[in-house]
Amino acid sequence: MGRFRPKYVTFDCHGTLINFQMAEAARDLFGHLLDRPRLDEFIRNFQAYRIDEVLQDWKPYADVVHNALERACRRNNIPFRAGEAETIYNRIPTWGPHPDVPDGLAQLAREIPLVILSNSMKVQIPSNVAKLGAPFHAVYTAEEAGAYKPHFKAFEYMFDMLGCGPEDVTHVSSSFRHDLMSAYDLGIKSKVWVNRRHEPANPYYEYAEIGDVTLLPGVFGL
Repeated sequence: MGRFRPKYVTFDCHGTLINFQMAEAARDLFGHLLDRPRLDEFIRNFQAYRIDEVLQDWKPYADVVHNALERACRRNNIPFRAGEAETIYNRIPTWGPHPDVPDGLAQLAREIPLVILSNSMKVQIPSNVAKLGAPFHAVYTAEEAGAYKPHFKAFEYMFDMLGCGPEDVTHVSSSFRHDLMSAYDLGIKSKVWVNRRHEPANPYYEYAEIGDVTLLPGVFGL
């Protein structure tokens, strides 16, 4: 990738910057009902159904969580209670960053404007962003875009709001399925994969790999 200097460094938020604790929430609520192998399967199903839900037409993220949890419960033959979906949804704004994030972001923000594009709601994201410890030029949500990533519409909304194109940004994410595959298809040449070990490497998508965000400034020679 060389020493490309973008107009903006754009980020996925939950999972990449924020420690997204859906699995931990599911363990807290359902661990007493399932043994370890079945609980692990339940968590995988819950994740898969969340992906399927965001691939549909936009809906509030509370509905994404509700529907995904209901489908996972049905698949695993355990009772679904709407209050448990609400409990998980309400935890999201309380989650903070991965330990490596604040220092790396603070250093980078001194040189290049930072932007978030999040599969989130406007009421959720301010609390998470406030915990990141760095200034952001802009924060955009799926609610504002009318689409969740990996839909192209979400990225196109960001480009329109920033007044730039895919050639002007470096996009940073820990997820191929939500971010980096779409970024590749949209022509974002400069991409960084933060390896959080929840997805395998996929070099086809032409990215720089880092193990944590403290290494991100070095991608730009900072």
